[in-house]
Amino acid sequence: MNIHFSTVGIVGSGAMGRGIAQICAQAGSQVVLLDAQPGAADAAHTAIVAQWQRQAEKGRLDAAHVAVLRERLHTAATLDELAHCNLVVEAIVERLEAKQDLLAQLEALLAPGAVLATNTSSLSITAIGAALQRPERLAGFHFFNPVPLMKVVEVVAGLKTDPAVCATLSAYARDLGHTPVQAQDTPGFIVNHAGRGYGTEALRILGEGVADVATIDRILRDQVGFKLGPFELLDLTALDVSHPVMESIYHQYYEEPRFRPSVITAQRLAGGLVGKKVGEGFYRYADGVAHISPEPAVPVVADADMPPVWVSPRAARRAELYQLLKDLGARIETGTSPSPQALTLVAPLGFDVTTVAVVERLDPARTVGIDMLIEDAATKRRVLATNPATRVDMRNAAHALFARDGKPVSVIRDSGGFVTQRVVAHIVNIASDICQQGICSPADLETAVTLGLGYPLGPLAMGNRWGPTNILEVLFNLQTVYGDTRYRPSPWLRRRGAIGLSLLHEEE
Repeated sequence: MNIHFSTVGIVGSGAMGRGIAQICAQAGSQVVLLDAQPGAADAAHTAIVAQWQRQAEKGRLDAAHVAVLRERLHTAATLDELAHCNLVVEAIVERLEAKQDLLAQLEALLAPGAVLATNTSSLSITAIGAALQRPERLAGFHFFNPVPLMKVVEVVAGLKTDPAVCATLSAYARDLGHTPVQAQDTPGFIVNHAGRGYGTEALRILGEGVADVATIDRILRDQVGFKLGPFELLDLTALDVSHPVMESIYHQYYEEPRFRPSVITAQRLAGGLVGKKVGEGFYRYADGVAHISPEPAVPVVADADMPPVWVSPRAARRAELYQLLKDLGARIETGTSPSPQALTLVAPLGFDVTTVAVVERLDPARTVGIDMLIEDAATKRRVLATNPATRVDMRNAAHALFARDGKPVSVIRDSGGFVTQRVVAHIVNIASDICQQGICSPADLETAVTLGLGYPLGPLAMGNRWGPTNILEVLFNLQTVYGDTRYRPSPWLRRRGAIGLSLLHEEE
């Protein structure tokens, strides 16, 4: 099959439909925009043209080209006016029956060689195509908002989709200036599936009382490099959008624990605290700016009151931690066990501070944990954790010591895997299982997540960066601490982590 999509129909003139129409016209296709709501297609036409005119005013387009683009953009009042299109993209409401009905009507109108595409983000392509006489001509063509700026599109094959349809849609996506990624027909496809790890694990951390919203956001921005913290992101996307997606993917995977939603978002959605667009979500907003409480002040501890520091022999990055303590001017004990006056530091992977103190027979009142999954030089924040018995003076001493060079320090309550370890490991584990299931290639996964979610690294590269073996250890230990199959390692990660192989490595 070799189709040149010279004429493209778009059904649905919401933000997604408008965006798709805009980029298709810019790529050279004639575009016909249709919406069942009277006047909606005309309003969308006006909005698209106004955007081109604004670009012309800024010098990004010339006036002559705007005139050419306007000639490519048309509206229709009935489905019959799409009969000459060789590609029609459906971008209507996310209801299976509505999509099936529309696409069946389009199938009867279009030429046999025309392609049908659905922009669904959560419904099965196979299920949508079940109502068609020729389901092989249907594929998913899932863009992300705002379409002109989000340069990735998921091309999704249903069980009966002709591979040539996906190949042609992928080629067309490149003509549109987008990067196509190939996905199998599974809940959430690639991006929404891979994105389950970030928010759901942060919500579990919040629900356990480990840290407040602002602290969790600060840690994940400053330690890992995420552009937005998970709660900033949830406020931006809005819970009336994100919570149903959490529930949908969870239920479509028959209550897979890795995707378990949170009662926190369900309750806030019920209360109308959905996010920035209503002025209140996890943060309160005034004129679109979040009100964020300031960080707690660094405790003042006189040098004479600063205890010596003893480091557990099992601490992660122990040599690096020793050098950091020297740089901060700490008095370091090197005996086989801490003195009665010492601040005892542990740096576990996956375990909580309480477990380590008990296993290593340390005095929990003087024991504080530090997250050393990521090398200190690569982070903009240090994270300490106390256990329920940690004395206030020891907590304050640790906080003051690690803040001596001006780097921010967050002190959280005890948690298996602190914050960063838990969230990173969960992201890497879900991504690994996407590869294990053959939903997409490792390369397409990395592309989809970096372009679609804006992560600082793809999830598999993230696992490689901080060590598949370390991520594996975090997950095994989290499963021990919490007794939850949510943290069971994917076979993809377990096998590669066990033999020190790159997570991007595909079997021959």
